[in-house]
Amino acid sequence: MQKNIDLYFVDGCGRCSLYGTPSCKVHTWAEELQLLREIMLSSGLTETIKWGSPCYTNQNNKNIAMMVAFKSYVSINFFKGMLLNDPHKLLHTSGENAQSAKHFKFTNPQQIIDIEPIIRSYIQEAIALEESGAKIEFKQKYELEFPAELLLKFDEDPAFREAFFKLTPGRQRGYNLYFTGAKQSATRLSRIEKFIPKILKGLGFHD
Repeated sequence: MQKNIDLYFVDGCGRCSLYGTPSCKVHTWAEELQLLREIMLSSGLTETIKWGSPCYTNQNNKNIAMMVAFKSYVSINFFKGMLLNDPHKLLHTSGENAQSAKHFKFTNPQQIIDIEPIIRSYIQEAIALEESGAKIEFKQKYELEFPAELLLKFDEDPAFREAFFKLTPGRQRGYNLYFTGAKQSATRLSRIEKFIPKILKGLGFHD
């Protein structure tokens, strides 16, 4: 997994076998990513890399948003997107069970240019929310707090996301405990990818 922010834009995120090739999704959305990067950096955020993708933090090193290149679109993911007002109804969730993140979806540069002022206003609201100490209140039914690597996989693979949430709460909890038990992001991602076939079959961790 990519750990160098500058190399991300050259070689890719390193989350799949297309890393370092012309087919890498980062190259597919190169222009869109650069436009979004300029907006992020000029909004007073600090750029770093987490989970293989550009992540933007406030002055206290708290996560505000990240950019992710998917197969069919590129996105800005707000970590506390559920708390944003979203008056223009432009934000998406990773599914009906999502409780924290929301994201923009873009498929061409003009879409970004057309709503740049709106993007900037959402970023400023996200910064203000984080600095206010606002927290997500997770519903009791879905009290699990999933790792970012798992949330990214949900976005990348809707079939996998659907299969995971069809599992019993106990099976979801078992997988989540195993995934979050790894200290390193690369290890968490490796664990998730190893069990995707089993989850797609509706099987639990110990089945």
